[in-house]
Amino acid sequence: MHLDNFPTSLREALSNIRLAVFDVDGILTDGRLNFLADGREVKSFHTLDGLGIKLLHRCGIETAIITGRRSPQVEQRAEALGITYLRQGREDKLVALDELWQTSRHSAADTAYIGDDLPDLAAIRACAFGACVPNGHPLVRKEADWCSSAAGGKGAAREFCELILAAQGKLSAIYDEYR
Repeated sequence: MHLDNFPTSLREALSNIRLAVFDVDGILTDGRLNFLADGREVKSFHTLDGLGIKLLHRCGIETAIITGRRSPQVEQRAEALGITYLRQGREDKLVALDELWQTSRHSAADTAYIGDDLPDLAAIRACAFGACVPNGHPLVRKEADWCSSAAGGKGAAREFCELILAAQGKLSAIYDEYR
């Protein structure tokens, strides 16, 4: 991943990230809500995104999920990936983010956030680095510092993770481990 075309200010912001925050519906999933005949919800998560999150952890970057809905599948996925902070049922994402900052050693200056819709907008604006997906709301795409090439639920979170790792000079060494 090349950062040559990135403004210096964004490269610097990414180099200081110690907390990566993810929305769920539209970021870690494709945004569709699927229900079984008995009313239970089913969510699909992409393995590419999961490895990206694990790579962040390996490099000392903590992770959070802030989502407006509640889902046992999100709790299971967060546990499987070792997500550091999980906040479900939080429609006001900025309030949830502020609370997270108050109860952790993190602040806006070391936080990157990826979201896709209007409830994510204030959080995207508040963080050192705000990201979105190409299938996100137009206003979110306009306000974000960066937009992934992959859609939500289809590798967008992985691109976000690798962007952070590339800016911190850690991605090449990770790739070398797999060569």
